[in-house]
Amino acid sequence: MCYYYPAFIKPGQQMIRIFTRRQFVLGLLLSSSVAFAHGPSRLKVKETISIQAPPAEVWAMIGNFDSAHTWLPMVESSTAEGGNDEGASRKLVLGPGVEIFEILKRHSDEKMSYSYKIPTSEHDVSILPVTNYASTISVKADGDGSMVMWKGAFYRGYPNNDPPADLNDDAAIAAVTSVYKAGLEHLKKLFENPG
Repeated sequence: MCYYYPAFIKPGQQMIRIFTRRQFVLGLLLSSSVAFAHGPSRLKVKETISIQAPPAEVWAMIGNFDSAHTWLPMVESSTAEGGNDEGASRKLVLGPGVEIFEILKRHSDEKMSYSYKIPTSEHDVSILPVTNYASTISVKADGDGSMVMWKGAFYRGYPNNDPPADLNDDAAIAAVTSVYKAGLEHLKKLFENPG
């Protein structure tokens, strides 16, 4: 094949332009196909509540990883191993045969905070429609009382595209939000309106 090079283009220059243009087109095609194949996004929920009680008292109730059954209304019982050490585990029983397994990632009495996760391999998404769930709960001073913050990050229960309604983003956010709100409201009631 014979190429004609205009006088101002040196041999090899045209080929570089074509190669660069081809790279550009290929890059566009690849990036658009990646965008269309994108799976679920990481979701986040954060809930806070003010409680008229000193932070140390609120932390005394929620600060032990194995005490979830004492303040979470949906938890019938819980068993734990490892205390508040990193890697400790707990099993929350929500009803007959309905259990959630969690692992402690970090715990600090000084910061009044702990973080935990639900191992995906141990989790039944029909109980809580999330995967790769990680959460932190903390207590801070708020005037004469306390501010409790509970935040979590997770993926929806169905990891692929086109999830069913009970495992989509909205279902995951709604489920986690309802747990956080119910737990925090009950905690507030335990301090402000016991009995």
